[in-house]
Amino acid sequence: MGVADLVRSRPVSEARQDGHLTMFCRKMFAALFVMLVVAGPARADDEADPLPSWNESGVKAAILDYVARVTTEGSPDFVPEPDRIATFDNDGTLWVEMPLYTQFVFVVDRVKAVSNQHPDWKSKEPFKSVLDGNTKKLLSYGERGAMALLTATHSGMTTVEFNDIVSAWLKTAKHPRYDRLYTDLTYAPMMELLEYLRAKGFTTFVVSGGGTAFMRAYTEQCYGVPPWQVVGSSGETEFRYWDSSPNLVKLPDLLFFDDGPGKAEGINHYIGRQPIFAFGNSIGDKEMLEWTGNCKSLCFMGLVHHDDAKREYAYGPNSDVGRFPVELMEHALANGWNVVSMKEDWAQIFAWGKLESPVQPEPASETELNR
Repeated sequence: MGVADLVRSRPVSEARQDGHLTMFCRKMFAALFVMLVVAGPARADDEADPLPSWNESGVKAAILDYVARVTTEGSPDFVPEPDRIATFDNDGTLWVEMPLYTQFVFVVDRVKAVSNQHPDWKSKEPFKSVLDGNTKKLLSYGERGAMALLTATHSGMTTVEFNDIVSAWLKTAKHPRYDRLYTDLTYAPMMELLEYLRAKGFTTFVVSGGGTAFMRAYTEQCYGVPPWQVVGSSGETEFRYWDSSPNLVKLPDLLFFDDGPGKAEGINHYIGRQPIFAFGNSIGDKEMLEWTGNCKSLCFMGLVHHDDAKREYAYGPNSDVGRFPVELMEHALANGWNVVSMKEDWAQIFAWGKLESPVQPEPASETELNR
């Protein structure tokens, strides 16, 4: 029985209550008005979780607490938007870096692709090791060998041509373990973090030892970070009339190496503001995080620790890629840095992979160059 039916069923002898009933109805409709119009439609008690791929751990709580403190006006830790600078390493922090840095995989593929134009490479190292698929010997050439390969594959063309070559490669190149495009191997928790920070007025930058020109070909597509917010290692360029058109031509000389102390120097040189939020994953990020920790406002420093061999990889102290020595862990804990355990803190690693999904068998210790 509704309210109207109840009213109609009452005897006339009780009509003296009409005045009270009318008042009751008016108050009831007034209350309904406040609920539906003034207060607005019903909604969930809590806002949607901005970091759904993160487990409810101490690191997630620390991130949410930090962002709330620096973005809430009136908070003693409030930071104006122009100063909300967040810097992120790339390889191993935003996407997979094992078993080889993606850019180095590109270099290997590029050497093979243009080897017919360089017949001398069949007997010239380190190119011979690449063409023979001799990983062990190739790695033995160290930095000298890497520079020779980078010079051969990253210079002698315009900046536009290089960008087009990298973009075309990324459309087909697949990771040997996951059999997916490298651009599919971004970490879902970090993508959520980037979006969350930007929604809260942060400007996000990629700061990496990788090549600036290489990263600029995909950072906007993968991370939402435009080319002008990418700081990396850079080669010299020269203005020339290339095919009768004005262009910038990539030269073989190194202009800036953005790793270790170079990251802090690169941020200062190219961004011009000290970060208040920084994330990395290896010893090469130590100085960037240390400098961030020396900022005048409340700051946040984070490291991704690769300890999930089932869903991704487990490596660190003795790895040639993404080295995370014991000393770095001790330094992080002693200085209040937030160390993310992939295994414990991330409910999901890739946007396409559920927590329960099986992962392909563990890769061999050495990368197959003959794919």
